[in-house]
Amino acid sequence: MGVFTQIHEILFYGQGGYDYATVYNMPLWLRKFTYFKLKEYYDTQSGANSDDYLVNEGATPNPNKPVIPKAVQQAAANYTTKVSSPKK
Repeated sequence: MGVFTQIHEILFYGQGGYDYATVYNMPLWLRKFTYFKLKEYYDTQSGANSDDYLVNEGATPNPNKPVIPKAVQQAAANYTTKVSSPKK
């Protein structure tokens, strides 16, 4: 992996927590540590999201459709509202 790719990844996934000059001037060991900690965090988050798909009966991921956990779907199915009729 190139130095500039690693710097870009830290800046992008650090969500504004780092500026270019700081990351560029970091000691190599610290920049690698920071990169791998961010990678570890986002890999864990990615794994947690894929578990949600397993809960939803193995649905294939669709970026246009939100993943709604089964517990929320069941709660929504049990929720009813009563609409008052308009007065004449």
